[in-house]
Amino acid sequence: MTNTDALKPYRIDVPQADLDDLRDRLHRTRWSDDLPGTGWERGVPVAYLKELATYWADTFDWPAQEALINRYPQYTTVIDGQNVHFLHARSTRADATPLLLIHGWPGSVVEFLDLIEPLTAPEPDQPAFHLVIPSVPGFGFSGPITEPGWTDTRTAAALAALMARLGYDRYGVHGGDIGAFIGPAIGRANPGHVIGVHANALVTFPTGDPADMAALTEAEQLRLKAMKNFQDDMSAYMQLQGTRPQTLAHALTDSPAGQLAWIVEKFKEWTDASKELPEDAVDRDRMLANISIYWFTDTARSVANSYYERFHDASMWAPKPPATVPTGVAVFATGDFAIRRFAEQAHNITHWSEFYRGGHFPALEAPDLLTGDIRAFFTTLTS
Repeated sequence: MTNTDALKPYRIDVPQADLDDLRDRLHRTRWSDDLPGTGWERGVPVAYLKELATYWADTFDWPAQEALINRYPQYTTVIDGQNVHFLHARSTRADATPLLLIHGWPGSVVEFLDLIEPLTAPEPDQPAFHLVIPSVPGFGFSGPITEPGWTDTRTAAALAALMARLGYDRYGVHGGDIGAFIGPAIGRANPGHVIGVHANALVTFPTGDPADMAALTEAEQLRLKAMKNFQDDMSAYMQLQGTRPQTLAHALTDSPAGQLAWIVEKFKEWTDASKELPEDAVDRDRMLANISIYWFTDTARSVANSYYERFHDASMWAPKPPATVPTGVAVFATGDFAIRRFAEQAHNITHWSEFYRGGHFPALEAPDLLTGDIRAFFTTLTS
């Protein structure tokens, strides 16, 4: 039974003073310059960032985006001493399956807005879901973490407690990016409650077995090569957040242009490679709504610290027996390095899909593909 006394209704309402402060800071940005003849390979070009920052300051309509989120019931609750914000969109269908949707970095609850209607109010022949969409503790409207120690394991326990508090005894989980760490952790710790875990951007590591390496398909070899390129040339953000989060926080907390560059770089590098600019892959206003949440909630320090915890949590990387909960994996065209034979070392893989469009943010880039794959996976399971 839902413990309603522990839930507080919530509605996003960013003060006008915060909007004015954002606009003023963007107008007063002291811009860097580019080396002649360089482009995105060295980071975000200043001409692109200036244009996007001007749009954010003078054209972007935050109240409209705020209203889109506020269409859905939202609550906050305190779990393990930490405030947790979440959207709770219930289906009218009696046979609906509770489903926890977990965003990653640099994401937020905004990622999943285009999935809500298709999953809660589908056609009669399609499965329906009750959706619980939290701001991961330390992110967004959950607000900053208030103490060290918020590892993925602790976050997983908090989100499992949230589902219990809502009265959901049997439920599914979907997560991408860090959600693809947290989601499987929930399933591993709560196999009696989790009917299945679905993930995109699942991280898999080579087994070291020469036979496994020799058996890789051409597509898998390309994925492994892309993963090495990511580690060699695209992971500076992770190293900095995972080792010196407080230093980074000073820059991102003071400068919205800095926060914009820090996140938009990932929307460029991780979205569908066939698209020239981030807004060719993801709606520009939706992308800026996501970035605005990071700015308005002052969570740069907290978010960076989540990487520090991940880097320094020895138990997370310790060998574990394979999970037993059925797991479905969706692999998208860009920035997705999962390889099935490696994934099966740690997960009970019962569903595997590979798509040839979309990237790291499929809920924003290809919501039709992600919705369809979530439906297909959970249709194979029984509660």
